[in-house]
Amino acid sequence: MSFHVPGKIAGIAVEVGVQKTRLSLPTMLMLGFLGGAFISLGFLLDIRVIGNLPPEWGSLSNLLGGIVFPLGLILVILAGGELITGNMMSVSIAFYARKITLKQLLNNWFWVTLANFAGALFVAYLFGHVVGLTESGPYLAKTVAIAQSKLHDTFGQTLISAIGCNWLVCLAIWISLGADDIIGKVVGMWFPIMAFVAIGFQHVVANMFVIPAAIFAGHFSWIDFIGNIVPAFIGNVIGGAVFVGFAYFFSFQKSLQEKGI
Repeated sequence: MSFHVPGKIAGIAVEVGVQKTRLSLPTMLMLGFLGGAFISLGFLLDIRVIGNLPPEWGSLSNLLGGIVFPLGLILVILAGGELITGNMMSVSIAFYARKITLKQLLNNWFWVTLANFAGALFVAYLFGHVVGLTESGPYLAKTVAIAQSKLHDTFGQTLISAIGCNWLVCLAIWISLGADDIIGKVVGMWFPIMAFVAIGFQHVVANMFVIPAAIFAGHFSWIDFIGNIVPAFIGNVIGGAVFVGFAYFFSFQKSLQEKGI
């Protein structure tokens, strides 16, 4: 399997970020809806896999959930979707390279975030609530327990956890940009995503699914949801735009300039 070195990936990431800002609004909204739905389907698969495991399995259940959760990002990258957490890296590095404006960056982030939320709610309500996949037996208990763990953290804890999350998520996307074949992209994405899920970091789009799923089941409130989403979003921005986007732009800006990027 061939792969690109980090310096070349930086150039690819800049080009990807530019292309994302050039999407028409209808396309951005549709792909954003799919991105939110895909991540939610990955989380739903996680819950259905680990929801009925015995408590004695302990943290092994977190690992098993982490093994299946990457389905979401695989669908986003390979099937096509827009995901705000990934765009926090790719669009920001295009901004650092002065290929797009701050207005273009904020426009992309705003609409993709809204569309991701719509996709996450779609899966949480129709598949989780109407079909009952997150509201029956042990699956309800697991959904509520996961949501509770997300909401239990303080503002600062959520923000810091979200930094760790999107550091790993954007590294997964970064590695996928370095591969030209499907197997390489899947393998490259798998381990960082598995790690963030097994650790229990806060991912804003995943939380847009699991917390509303618990709310639809009669637990928690939308005020609780907002209290989580705000620090999770801020932390994800720092993890993606600073710890990956800026870190690699700073490291490879000379080679980008030499290539005219």
